[in-house]
Amino acid sequence: MPDLMTTPLLQISFSTLACPDWTWHDVLRFGPAFGYDGVEVRLLARETDLLAVPDLQPSQIPARSRELSEAGFRVAGLASSVRFDQATAAARTEQFEIGRRYIDLCVALGGEFIRVFGDTLPADEDARSQTMQQIAEGLIALGEAAAPAGIQILLETHGDFSASPPCEELMRRVNLPSVGLVWDTHHPWRFHGERVADTWERLRPWTRHTHWKDSITLPAREETAETAAAAQAASSLMSGHLHADYVLFGGGEFPAVDCLRLLLDADYTGWHSLEWEKMWHPQLHGPDIALPLFPKKLREIALLAAMLPTH
Repeated sequence: MPDLMTTPLLQISFSTLACPDWTWHDVLRFGPAFGYDGVEVRLLARETDLLAVPDLQPSQIPARSRELSEAGFRVAGLASSVRFDQATAAARTEQFEIGRRYIDLCVALGGEFIRVFGDTLPADEDARSQTMQQIAEGLIALGEAAAPAGIQILLETHGDFSASPPCEELMRRVNLPSVGLVWDTHHPWRFHGERVADTWERLRPWTRHTHWKDSITLPAREETAETAAAAQAASSLMSGHLHADYVLFGGGEFPAVDCLRLLLDADYTGWHSLEWEKMWHPQLHGPDIALPLFPKKLREIALLAAMLPTH
C-alpha cells in the first residue's frame, strides 16, 4: 500500500444541495471542519436564487470575502439554474441577464465558474438542431461576457446532455475557451449506460469541473408526498432532472476508482465536488453523515486509483 504522502493532491468541494437548511455561516463552519477545500454554492437556506440571498447582497460581500480568507476556504463556483433551451428569445435573454449577474457575484466571491444547463432537446430532428443552436448561442454570449473576468461558463452533463454525444456536439458548436463542461461523472454512466472511459474520451477537452455521487439499482417504488414534492421542485428549475437511487459515496455501483484514474492520468487539476442531492431527495441522509465521508473516501479511492496501470 502506498504511503499516505503519495496520495494525489485533490481539490475537494461540495455542493450545498447536500445541506439545504444551512446558512452561509453554517457552510463556513462545517465545510473546513469536514475536510473540504471549498464549496460549490447551489443554494443557501433553501433559496436557489443566489441573487436573492441576503448574505450575498453587494453590501455583504466584503464580510463574506473576509470570512473566506479567515477560514482558509474558497468558493469553487456558483451553480445556477440558467438554461438556454427555452423556445422564446425573450426567455433566453432573461436567462442571459441572470447569468451575467451571477458572473458578477462569482467574481466578488473569488469563484472560478458558473454552472449552467442545456437542458432538454426536442425529439424532432429540425427542432432539435434549432434548439441546439439556440443553446450554443446562449453559451457563447455568456462565455464572452465572462471571459474578461476570468470566469468559466460550464454546462453540466444533465438532462438530455447527460449523454456525452450531445455535449460534444454542443461544445464543438460553441468553440470558445471560456465555455466548458461540468462532468457529472455519475450521469452518463447511470442514465445512458456509458463506460466512464468512453465519456471521458469525448468530454476531456472541455471538462473543467467534476461532480461525484453514487447510486444503486432498486425496483421502482411509490413516491411519498414529500419525495414527489421535492422532485417537482427540481423539475421546475431543471426540466431535465432525472431520478436515481442515491447512496453514500463509495457504497454503490459507480466505478469511482476507474473514473478517478482517468482524471489522474490526464493531470486534471479542477475540483472534485460531492453533489449529494438532499434538496431534491429528502429521504437521503443529512449533511452531518454524507459530507464528512466524502473527502476521506475520495482520498482512499485516489490511493487505489494511483496503483492501477495507466490507461
